[in-house]
Amino acid sequence: MSRPDHMDVAAYALGVLDEQDTERFEEHLATCWACAAELETMVPVVGLLSDIDGETMMALEQTATDPALLDRTLGAVRADRRRTRFRQMLATAAAVVVFGGLTGYGFVSVAGNEQSPGVLAESTPSAPNDPPTSGPTAAPSGPGVGGTEEEGDQVEATDPTTGVQTTMFLVTKDYGTRINFSLRKLPGPRICRLVVVRKNATTEVISTWSVPESGYGTNTRPQGLELSASTSALPADIKQLQVQSVDANGVASPLVTVPM
Repeated sequence: MSRPDHMDVAAYALGVLDEQDTERFEEHLATCWACAAELETMVPVVGLLSDIDGETMMALEQTATDPALLDRTLGAVRADRRRTRFRQMLATAAAVVVFGGLTGYGFVSVAGNEQSPGVLAESTPSAPNDPPTSGPTAAPSGPGVGGTEEEGDQVEATDPTTGVQTTMFLVTKDYGTRINFSLRKLPGPRICRLVVVRKNATTEVISTWSVPESGYGTNTRPQGLELSASTSALPADIKQLQVQSVDANGVASPLVTVPM
């Protein structure tokens, strides 16, 4: 990028560039950290100079050798500046700086981080899977409340012994029931599964997954786990849903049970 591009920071901050030069400079600003940093340092003084146009700039040049005349000129500019234009300029400058910062951070994250441990989940072969849907990101009283309401009937449970928390949404389908669920306070490492207990005393494992050492919804890893599974049982036929931990010998123990 040429030197004149780096010298457009003040003109951009004051809003005196034409539309074409403004677009060109914003493209340059997205990749030039020096100009972005310089623009950020100018924000506190832009309020003083936000409404200076070409004629005012010429007047300022003519008063460079006369401090008294310069003070009077700046006083007139301050009295006549337009607040709306100032706020719009600040919003534009902040958006460009933030966008540039997020772009750089995203690049570093992709280049420097290893792939996060995956979650293995498998659904029962007795019912087809629906297209993936987003599950709840937090308990209804926690962060993230206020977004799009989750489909289905909501049920919740917290195990008093293990402390594991779950929120489940049951959606009735022609083939049975789709269950979107989230888990928190789930320590690892371990293998887990979701079991449907029917009212006729039969059981069905409809999903299994692995939990890394950091767990989900823990102090080490605050983000909860979100999964979706399906069962051939209708909601009216389900007695309870149970998340279980399975040890190396295949012995299962309950982590949290949701009565229906």
